[in-house]
Amino acid sequence: MAGRTLNKLSATQAAKLRKPGRHSDGGGLYLFIDQQGRQRWIFMYARNGKRTELGIGGRRDLSLAKARSEAVKLREILAAGGDPRAARAKDDRIPTFGECADAYVEAMRPSWRNAKHAAQWTMTLTKYARPMRGKQVNEIGTQDVLGVLQGLWNRTPETAERLRGRIENVLDAAKAKGCRSGENPARWRGHLDQLLPKRQRLSRGHHAALPYDAIPEFMADLRGRSAVAPRALEFAILTAARSGEVMGAQWDEIDTEKKVWIIPAARMKAGREHRTPLSPRALKIVEAMAKLGTEGYLFPGPKPNKPLSSMAMAMLLRRMKAEITVHGFRSTFRDWASETTGFPHEVCEMALAHAIGNKAEAAYRRGDLFDKRRKLMEAWASYCAKKAGDKVAPLRKASQAA
Repeated sequence: MAGRTLNKLSATQAAKLRKPGRHSDGGGLYLFIDQQGRQRWIFMYARNGKRTELGIGGRRDLSLAKARSEAVKLREILAAGGDPRAARAKDDRIPTFGECADAYVEAMRPSWRNAKHAAQWTMTLTKYARPMRGKQVNEIGTQDVLGVLQGLWNRTPETAERLRGRIENVLDAAKAKGCRSGENPARWRGHLDQLLPKRQRLSRGHHAALPYDAIPEFMADLRGRSAVAPRALEFAILTAARSGEVMGAQWDEIDTEKKVWIIPAARMKAGREHRTPLSPRALKIVEAMAKLGTEGYLFPGPKPNKPLSSMAMAMLLRRMKAEITVHGFRSTFRDWASETTGFPHEVCEMALAHAIGNKAEAAYRRGDLFDKRRKLMEAWASYCAKKAGDKVAPLRKASQAA
């Protein structure tokens, strides 16, 4: 076999071939075309007087160069006295979904910001995807994915959506490794969106949100409460920030002269520094907190050098008898911006520190749209104050009572 001519076909010739039968590239490598026109690469070899045909892969998924590379490996096995079919069967064992999921987490772990994120991936892909874990990854189909999603979809849709996305990533990685082919059964658009109900706009998992038309009245009630927690919650609403970003806010992040709050990358979910424009009312809150004479945290807790408790705002909402969550106000802001203003989509998304999903759009827009976001946040603050006016309860030092 070693003396045979190699690389007889060019990529162009291989692409134009249509005649059924074997078309030799040399060295035992053939492009086989069946009567239905389907094309695949095969390796023909003789061992112990027996001629064997070994499939390598479809031409659509395996380029000529890759097919030749595979043929080189098989000829080396044959030259060493081995059986290419047996060796390939050993190397080509299809892993289970669980093995692929675990491998994906380990591969991605260095790119994730903290161990907690990796632990969340591991938990969802172990606990919720358990029925799929023992099945070979190339056999995972739509019914398998639906089987683990449907029980969660109505009960905890936020968890279900995260699980769906993680399953999709694992299956995409398995395909990239050659362990499966075809469409991804966990993809949403054009597939699962036809089989699962769309999530309700104002119910983001456990992040129950307040309808935006109820915000002015809510803010009037909030401003009438005289403690640090109400001011922190109001600041969170006015800036559309996450609760952890607000709780951890420090004085050196605030620039009152430029009217901006600069959140460092280490405290941002996306791992990128985020500039938040401060509306006049947000600046008033900063001024009120400054009068307390505290250092370090913008919203201090009752203990020295400690921020407000992570539960302070949630407990305040309970006292206000509001069946909503702090995080839900981000949804409220987004719905208000989409339905009542003319601000572009990317401005609204940047205000929430979301990554721009469209790659072309993200590449074209390289700034953070700060000036446009300032106008958006000032419009939001004005809307929130429709029923509150300038009436604000005096701030009481180191108290979380509402």
